[in-house]
Amino acid sequence: QVQVVESGGGLVQPGGSLGLSCEASGSIFSIMGWYRQAPGKERELLALTRSDGSIEYADSVKGRFTISVWNTRNIMYLQMTSLEPEDTAVYYCKATTQTGMDHWGKGTLVTVSP
Repeated sequence: QVQVVESGGGLVQPGGSLGLSCEASGSIFSIMGWYRQAPGKERELLALTRSDGSIEYADSVKGRFTISVWNTRNIMYLQMTSLEPEDTAVYYCKATTQTGMDHWGKGTLVTVSP
């Protein structure tokens, strides 16, 4: 059974940093990605990594967010810096299997506020 679990959300002040973790299990994954959904907005892709080691970032977070991956354990980290109130959202991890099936975690809330 595939499971995707995020952790590490919480409250952070503007300008601060926060790290999130995602652990996927139960299959072999070809792509893992971080997404977020702010209130009243659509879910957006932040960054993804493929099994070949390549990483892509959305322009909105390039230079502020960094992905790192522990491939043997299907664990992906998202280090976020220079956080702004506009970064407040539920952050989701998605893991895609080699057969193309997407599996989402339940999300973790990040709140950026004084």
